[in-house]
Amino acid sequence: MRKMRAEQCVVVGFRRLVGLCLVVAGSSTAIMAQQQERPLPPEPTSTTVGQIQGSDATFRAGVTLVSTDVIVRDEDGIFLPDLDRDDFKIYEDGVPQEIASLVLVHGGRVFNHLEPPPPARAGIILPTARPRNDTPGRIFILFVDDLHLVTSLTPKVRQVAIQIADNLIHEGDLFGIISTGPSSLSIDMTYDHQVLRDAIERITGDGLSIRDYLIQQETSRGPAEVLYRSHVAFKTAREVLRNLEQVTDRRKVFLYLSNGYDFNPFPETRAVTGGMQEQRRNAADRVGLGGLSQEDFDAQFSGIPDARFDPFERAYRQGQQFANTDLAFELGELARVANRANTSFYTIDPRGLMAGPNIDERVPIEEWNAWAFQTQNSLRMLAELTGGIAVVNRNDFPRAFRQIDAATSDYYIVGFYTTNPDPTVRNRTVRIEVAGRDDLNSCGDCLRYRSQYSMPRVAEQ
Repeated sequence: MRKMRAEQCVVVGFRRLVGLCLVVAGSSTAIMAQQQERPLPPEPTSTTVGQIQGSDATFRAGVTLVSTDVIVRDEDGIFLPDLDRDDFKIYEDGVPQEIASLVLVHGGRVFNHLEPPPPARAGIILPTARPRNDTPGRIFILFVDDLHLVTSLTPKVRQVAIQIADNLIHEGDLFGIISTGPSSLSIDMTYDHQVLRDAIERITGDGLSIRDYLIQQETSRGPAEVLYRSHVAFKTAREVLRNLEQVTDRRKVFLYLSNGYDFNPFPETRAVTGGMQEQRRNAADRVGLGGLSQEDFDAQFSGIPDARFDPFERAYRQGQQFANTDLAFELGELARVANRANTSFYTIDPRGLMAGPNIDERVPIEEWNAWAFQTQNSLRMLAELTGGIAVVNRNDFPRAFRQIDAATSDYYIVGFYTTNPDPTVRNRTVRIEVAGRDDLNSCGDCLRYRSQYSMPRVAEQ
């Protein structure tokens, strides 16, 4: 029954992803009707990359516009809003790049906008149309991974979501909502806060309890249901990010609401749970408490080896030792898609502070600690790889959301056309400096930006 519900979620998820793609593609039209037109920047007085003047032409080596958010603060933590194009130096793999676009957003408002030149194309060169400046403030995606939100914590999850609405998403922010499971949330991009609050009332966790983890059907790679749910969540997030990749020069914030991931939870306890193995474990506990003699235990279970030490069982589960590596790989791939879309993950764990297992959860404290650390660390990894903030193992959610609000309200968006057209060089490093400001370049927290990105595979282009 649980697997049937999950398969239904995939169908619903596919439909909502198609709708979200159409909405993101058409969001500029809705935004243009609500934004006042600002004066267009003056015409360039010199030849720029990708333009033609007279008989001389300058062409770009590549047509991929790479953009990254840059937060510049002084040593006192004050944002510096007076920088322009000439103040930034940007390097890709150590090679200087020409800045093609620059957006300054201060207090959530766009103050200037340097449009990037269009990609060079073969054939007849026509005059470039000057688009209206319809750049809005921030774009939020509230990603509710209800397949990994414990059902018993549904009231707390809704409370955290309300705090997001109160402290983070303001008037003028464009947002959309999508879920991975039975909450069936697929809210098109909108400014209407009432839609957000109505959606919050529909959030319902459907995550696995610890008992559910222990009785999962086993495979050589790990619990089948655990792996399936994780892949559904990652695929849903990846498709949304690919749609966001088409939106440029806007601050894109991915609020990732989840309890985190562990591909191999409680391995020792799972091995002795269910069937005769669980009866054997219960009898062993009775021996330890004096309720059963060792002779009676040996008489009943002498022919049933302990699965934790049985060589055949251990050989079957051999592939599970790579569970952490598999999880790290999949999280890394998801982060690379987010970096290409210039989108930061702000991961939020509604469980808050975690002190220990509940009294009815029969797992060793060592295994529980390892599971809690792995789930929290998976969320930290997503945030750190994309330049975001992980709100995990803490209860001061309003303060954390105000920190995210500040980090997403004051920033620059710097764009450049990479001069390396080689598609086989997928992973590339980015370094950004402020010209003539050694105090900022040497300060660890004064310049915050995404330091790497990955080119899409040829099949993805």
